[in-house]
Amino acid sequence: MTDLMTAADIVTLDGAQPGDRELLGGKACSVNAMRALGLRVPPAFAVTTRVCQEYHAAGGRLPDRVWPQVVAGIRELEEATGRTFGAGPEPLLVSVRSGAAQSMPGMMDTVLNLGLTRDLADALAASTGDAEWADDTWRRFRTSFGEIVLDDAEALPPEDPWEQLRAAIGAVFDSWTNDRVRAYRQRHGLGEGGGTAVTVQAMVFGNRDDDSATGVLFSRDPGTGEPTTYGEWLPRAQGEDVVSGAATPQPLATLATRSPELHAELAEVAALLEREHRDLVDIEFTIESGRLYVLQSRAGKRSAVAAARIAVDLAEEGLLTRAEAVGRVSAEQRAAAAAQGSVGAGTEVLATGLSAGPGVAVGVAVSDEAQALELSAAGTPFVLVRPATVPEDVPLMFEAVAVVTELGGSTSHAALVCREIGLPCVVGAGVGVVAALTATPGTLVTVDGAAGTVHRGDVTGADAPAGGTGPATGNPHVAILERWAEEL
Repeated sequence: MTDLMTAADIVTLDGAQPGDRELLGGKACSVNAMRALGLRVPPAFAVTTRVCQEYHAAGGRLPDRVWPQVVAGIRELEEATGRTFGAGPEPLLVSVRSGAAQSMPGMMDTVLNLGLTRDLADALAASTGDAEWADDTWRRFRTSFGEIVLDDAEALPPEDPWEQLRAAIGAVFDSWTNDRVRAYRQRHGLGEGGGTAVTVQAMVFGNRDDDSATGVLFSRDPGTGEPTTYGEWLPRAQGEDVVSGAATPQPLATLATRSPELHAELAEVAALLEREHRDLVDIEFTIESGRLYVLQSRAGKRSAVAAARIAVDLAEEGLLTRAEAVGRVSAEQRAAAAAQGSVGAGTEVLATGLSAGPGVAVGVAVSDEAQALELSAAGTPFVLVRPATVPEDVPLMFEAVAVVTELGGSTSHAALVCREIGLPCVVGAGVGVVAALTATPGTLVTVDGAAGTVHRGDVTGADAPAGGTGPATGNPHVAILERWAEEL
């Protein structure tokens, strides 16, 4: 698709040419770069950010010249996979994913398993002999398409897969201007930006069978910076199950026990991509019937404590200069890394989960949005308690002093958002936690994000203020960075 690539409407992500991040967005750039490295990545193409800008300028209409190029991109995916879009017995299914130049995990919309209809699901069941898998995949697509594209979870997708594809591309472009993206961009000072690209990629199926799974891997611990692979995985699942926090996944260490070969392959991929990025990397992967596929890699979101340690370690390993290491950690991050809250011994623990955002904070436990906003307007710190957070919760999360969820793991939506903005967070605390913490209105709790615990009342150390982290007690990696800064 050389001519189309020059036109910069549609770009084949085959690694043949370096990707332009502003044009392709981070997700498509990562796919292109990983294919250039020879990693096993499902074939894909990108509809560029330039088309997104034109789409919005035209009031939500895809330019006429673009659609034939999208069709040509699908034909290339058909050739690469040996499957046919919109036809059985084993149709080509695709994911339609967002991807802006700046990483905004979980903020914009994604549709998986697109191209399926009830009849094609039946054909898939007949050809594979696995009606359970075909039905699960159809259910997942029908629900996500209804929620994201049709704004009605009960509505059925169009019978024409091409119509599905066109509508999904528009829905992803539309998500660039939704409230949660605006709130995220405002919080992080990202401005209006140039829009999102759309990555259309052949599906691989983590829900295929008992030898299939999905997961997220970090090349280092994003909470502490410890130089060891860290992540979670979920058997017989798709990526949204892990990232959304709708289920609590297993630690990656259990994959090492179950399949040491796959675990070792993942570790090799993480090491390679960390060297390429010269940074902590966050990797999304799928295992289909025992075969590993890498879907995306990006610089991983990390806590302030991890940011300081990772910068120092990478410099000492020779991947960064000292000047680069100092530049990687802002003054705000250095201050946050040096501030450690404390929780008194012998206090009553109301809930225990996984550490997802270090720090200690005190606030009123609340689940209802209206109540939370009332507390915020009154200047009363609150802790947002939810079964799991969703992207629509992001503006409310920015108002909270801490977040606690019943479900999800340390790579869930709640964990990613809180870790990046330095918000104490405990995830996977167990079903019933919302009811337990909010049964009595006005219940004050202390969240210890590092320990993964929630305590009754304000049980912080004597000089740790409610609604925030405690006093500065020093951090050895911050001290090293400050010494290097003085030397420079």
